[in-house]
Amino acid sequence: MTREPRRTIAQHADDALALVRPTPTADLPLEDAVGAVLAADVVSTLDAPAFDASAMDGYAVRSADVAGVATGSPVVLRVVGDVAAGAPELDAPLGPGEAVRIMTGAPVPRGGDVVVPVERTSTGRFTPGAAGSGPATVEIHDATRSNVRARGEDVRRGDVVVEAGVVLTARHVSVAASAGHATVRVHRAPRVAVLSTGSELVAPGTAPGPGRIPDSNSVLLAASARAAGARVVRRGAVGDTAPALVAALDDLLAAFDGAPPDLLVSTGGVSAGAFDVVREVLDPATRAGTAWEGAVDDARLVAVGMQPGKPQGIARWRGVPWLALPGNPVSAFVSFELFVRPVLDRLRGVPGTGRTLVGRVAGEGWSSPSGREQLVLVRHTAPGGGQVVPAGRHRGPGSDPAGARGSGSHRVSALAHADALAVVGADVTAVEPGDAVRVLLLD
Repeated sequence: MTREPRRTIAQHADDALALVRPTPTADLPLEDAVGAVLAADVVSTLDAPAFDASAMDGYAVRSADVAGVATGSPVVLRVVGDVAAGAPELDAPLGPGEAVRIMTGAPVPRGGDVVVPVERTSTGRFTPGAAGSGPATVEIHDATRSNVRARGEDVRRGDVVVEAGVVLTARHVSVAASAGHATVRVHRAPRVAVLSTGSELVAPGTAPGPGRIPDSNSVLLAASARAAGARVVRRGAVGDTAPALVAALDDLLAAFDGAPPDLLVSTGGVSAGAFDVVREVLDPATRAGTAWEGAVDDARLVAVGMQPGKPQGIARWRGVPWLALPGNPVSAFVSFELFVRPVLDRLRGVPGTGRTLVGRVAGEGWSSPSGREQLVLVRHTAPGGGQVVPAGRHRGPGSDPAGARGSGSHRVSALAHADALAVVGADVTAVEPGDAVRVLLLD
């Protein structure tokens, strides 16, 4: 293991990304593919429209027969047939002086090149009835537009209608269906196993007792991974002993119906404490001669130049990529956004990595540590506004306003109120009101 005293956020993110590659692909029915990442372009097998189609309920006519309407002279035509949506094209072409009742989406008969809306004729409106129940003649009052959708004017056979790499939505699968497909090729959803470490942790909903706290981190990370498109198994809390952690990790290797996860994510145990169990399992000095010594590859315990979230771990456990995050809740959340989410995107086949930073203005000031990039949970002061302030700050009786002006990895209330994550440069020691800040917008 190479122990590095300091890595930047970008360097550690690159190290994490290097652990994985996109998951295998499979063909899924359209109704099951929403949320998956498209692995191959969707190419249309059809023209759209597939034929010259009416854009209106009205009468199909020949433009030569209605040319005089433009001068204010109505034209009377014989009605020789009906065509409804879904019906085949009429056998006979439209002849001089003839019109056909036609409905929206129906094929325009040969010879016809104009559809006159019914409300611009003597009919006024159609009433329900069988074919042939309409008038024998029709007076055309206005024919200024063709109202014909030409074959292939939207999509031609062979066109790419949905590009590989997109996260499929209902709109995309609708387009794929229109293009003649019942399935699409997508990347398999990543399988992610989540656990938290700490003998102080109890299951959510359990009375903690003295010195104990609820295990919120595994819930946070499991929910975040699901929202990011992964299948998730949450192991929950593991005590601070190496054998317990090793057993839990090995159990998770068959967590997905006997299949291994694509990624292990843990929280806690990566700092410098006497009982930091992840460090004990990963550090060559403490794992040498143990039963699990050969289970670990590519391990690093690093100090990332960020606050919160400085201690981080990265490894492979029996070949499965493992990201070990710090245990404080805000640290775990920030680490997920900066390191785990990009890894999940790569596994899913999403092109590129990471979220785009957008510009905002600080509505209030706060302090920032020198030499480390600071990540601050912030909220917008107005919906869609350009101003942000630190989220979840409490200034009750006896609180220290100066101390509340920074960020803290223990401030769990900020998670409930934040809608963005401010990224403050390592050379900044204080953000003042009115300063420009960069933020990641949160879901």
